[in-house]
Amino acid sequence: MKTYTTSQGDMWDMIAHKTLGSISLTDKLMMANRRYLNFYTFPAGIVLTLPEVKNESSIEGLPPWKR
Repeated sequence: MKTYTTSQGDMWDMIAHKTLGSISLTDKLMMANRRYLNFYTFPAGIVLTLPEVKNESSIEGLPPWKR
């Protein structure tokens, strides 16, 4: 199981982009960490579980700068 420890100011979409490769996977990250849904901006030190992600067909139609 992979995890990510937040830094002060991290946000869901930024974490999804940094760890999973796409902001389109933000919902999967959030559902894997439901107990933290009350956070919009994270404090430092929260350990999030990273969901397993296979090649997502949802990113195929996006322009290169959004993949």
